[in-house]
Amino acid sequence: MANKTFKMTQQSYDELKKKRDYLKTEGRDDIAEKLKIARSYGDLSENSEYDEAKSEQAKLEAQIAEYEYMLDNAEIIESGSSDTVSMGTKVTAIRKLDGEKIEIEIVSLTQVDPANGKISEDSPIGKALVGAKIGDTVVVEAPIGNLELDILSIQ
Repeated sequence: MANKTFKMTQQSYDELKKKRDYLKTEGRDDIAEKLKIARSYGDLSENSEYDEAKSEQAKLEAQIAEYEYMLDNAEIIESGSSDTVSMGTKVTAIRKLDGEKIEIEIVSLTQVDPANGKISEDSPIGKALVGAKIGDTVVVEAPIGNLELDILSIQ
């Protein structure tokens, strides 16, 4: 099976590496302490605190493995020019439907936060915006119907 490539800016890569390092150190230390406390309660076969700590440990290790896979398969993308939309750029646009001004930042999958306007280039809006220029109108195919966005600025 071919490895998937994860496009990200150097900043995204550094932030992901920092998260991974935190989980490998402090995260593991926290789980070890929880396991130690749970073991002190005695019989492990009927110890819900121990089972919960083991479950947390498994989730933590899975998260570390996922971050390491993404870091190992990262493709560092330079932020584009301010002429066209690309990963790492911030876009200000107006929705034609209601005239509302929106701000969107194109980020890597590791930084996606739609509530704060951070979307992936693989999302429907991201796909529509990437490559567009100031003054362009892009059409985003969405479940609620097509959305038209007029691009005002790119940073």
